Amino acid sequence: MAGLSANVGEIGGGSIVKAFDHRTPAQRVLFGRGGAVDNVATALDSLSATRVFVIADSFAADLADGIAARVPVVARIDGVTQHVPVADGHAAVARARDEAVDAIVSIGGGSATGLAKFVARDTSIPVIAVPTTFAGSEATDVWGQTEGDRKTTGSDPRVLPVAVVYDAMLFASLPRSLTSASGLNAVAHAVDGFWAPRADPINVAWGTEGLRALVTGLRATIADADDLDARDSMLYGAYLAAVAFASAGSGLHHKICHVLGGAFSLSHADTHGVVLPYVVDFNAASALDAARRVSDALGGAPAARGLYDLGRGLEAAKSLRELGMPESGIDLAVERVLPLAPPSNPRPVTGPDLRTLITAAWAGEPVTPHDEEERG
Repeated sequence: MAGLSANVGEIGGGSIVKAFDHRTPAQRVLFGRGGAVDNVATALDSLSATRVFVIADSFAADLADGIAARVPVVARIDGVTQHVPVADGHAAVARARDEAVDAIVSIGGGSATGLAKFVARDTSIPVIAVPTTFAGSEATDVWGQTEGDRKTTGSDPRVLPVAVVYDAMLFASLPRSLTSASGLNAVAHAVDGFWAPRADPINVAWGTEGLRALVTGLRATIADADDLDARDSMLYGAYLAAVAFASAGSGLHHKICHVLGGAFSLSHADTHGVVLPYVVDFNAASALDAARRVSDALGGAPAARGLYDLGRGLEAAKSLRELGMPESGIDLAVERVLPLAPPSNPRPVTGPDLRTLITAAWAGEPVTPHDEEERG
C-alpha cells in the first residue's frame, strides 16, 4: 500500500507536492448488471479453483444458491456476525483447512467480507468478493476482529480480495435504511482518507471523485429506489473511496468508530454515519483543502454541517444513543480512542476534545457552521 505520505503541509489547494511514495495493489474488478454469477465463475476459472468455500450473509442466500449451482462449492457458511468475533474466524479457518479449500467467495456486506478476510489472513487462500452493500471492505487490505469488547484491526496483503464482482441488480431490494447507512460508511472512507496518515495526491484524487459519485448516487437512490444508474454511481464511488482509504490508512474517524463498535456492539455502518460530521467539525478549520472538497461534493454547504444534513435527509441514524451506546460509556470510549489518535491528524487530539466530540455524537447535537474557514 502507500508508503511515505506526501511531503506538503496540505494536499491540494495549490500546494506543490515535493515527494510521496504511493503504491496501488493489484485487484480485478468485474462490474456489470445481472452478471454476478457469470463473473464469479470467470474469476474462479482464472484461479483454476476446484474447491470453493462460500461465506454469505443470511440475506444473500438466494445468490449463494445460484453460485453454488454453478461452481464447485465444498463448504458454505450462511449467516455471519458483524465485527468478526475471533471464535467465528477460527471456526471458519478450521473449516477451510478440513475441506482443503482453494478459493473463497464472500457474498454480502462488510461482515461476510470480514470473515473471509480472517480466513485469508490465516491461510493465504484467495478471496473473490461479491458485495451487496456499499461497505467497501472488498477493496481494502484491512482486516478486523473482535474479542470480548475490543475490536482490533490491521492490514495484510493476503486479505485483499483478488477479484471483486459488482452488480447493481444485487442492490435492488436493499432496504432504504441500509442503503443510507452503508452509503454514509462509504462517504466516511473518502473523507477520513483526506487526512489519514498516508494521504497523498493520488488517493486524495480518488477520494474526491468517489465522494462526488457517492453523494450524487445516494441522493438519487433515496429519491428513487429503482434508479439503477444511481446505484451504479454509488458502487463506483464506494470502490474509489475504499481504494483511497486503503492507501491512506485509518484516520481519527475510523479509530473512533472501531472502538465504539467493539466496545458497545454498535452497527458498524450506522456508527460511521453518526460520527463523521463531528470529526469533520473538529478537523475542518485545520484541513481547509479537505473541507473544501467535502463542501464541493455536497453542493457548497459547509463541510461538517453538510454531512450532518445529508444524514438527516437520508433518514439515517441520528445519534450514538439511538444505536444503543450508554452515556456511561463515553469515558471508556475516550480512554480507548486517545492512544489510537493518529499523530498526523490535522489538529492535535486531547482527552477533553474527544469527550466533547463523542458526547455530541452520543446526543446527536446539531452541527453549527463556524465561520468561512470551514468552507476552505
